[in-house]
Amino acid sequence: MKEETIKYRLHPWHGLNLGKESPRLVNCYIEIVPTDTVKYEIDKETGILKVDRPHKYSSLCPSLYGLLPRTYAGKKTAEYCMEKTGKTGLIGDGDPIDICVLTEKVIIHGDIIVKAIPIGGFRLLDGNEVDDKIIAVMEDDLVYGEMNDIEKCTQGFIERLRHYFLTYKDAPGTQSSQVEITHIYGREEAQKVISLGSQDYNDKFNNA
Repeated sequence: MKEETIKYRLHPWHGLNLGKESPRLVNCYIEIVPTDTVKYEIDKETGILKVDRPHKYSSLCPSLYGLLPRTYAGKKTAEYCMEKTGKTGLIGDGDPIDICVLTEKVIIHGDIIVKAIPIGGFRLLDGNEVDDKIIAVMEDDLVYGEMNDIEKCTQGFIERLRHYFLTYKDAPGTQSSQVEITHIYGREEAQKVISLGSQDYNDKFNNA
């Protein structure tokens, strides 16, 4: 029987997989690079990268930024966040789990796939919506590749990331959004969030 060939580009969220070694090593779809002055994000229907909004402030994302394929911030992700924060009434934001990837290399555009090793994350809330940001290092990166936990990151870099995420949802002409980062967590919790996001994805799209 002749092997079937893929005639069309796969949807980056649904067509790409997390990888055989997930959550230790994951495939990431990158939407934004540090030189981008607007926020790009995947169009959920088509899988094409689109302009979401221009940044209100001059700060740029200091890392590669994108999503983890076949993950979803849903019920299990929200329950875990409530367990860790003691808050109630939280829901997943209904998007793929976001990821920041550290690398010394200059990458000039998004719409690419990279392999990365999660080392921690930000527990971010936008109002009552759970919107975790996983932090990872690119596999085999000369500078960051040996970094195995977020504690190895410099405080200055963490603060740059914090500032970006606390302001990046502010659009021109609007009031500041209600974004807060309740915790910074390490590698084990990052892997837990990824695993729960994968379970939420299966519950949402494979068991419907």
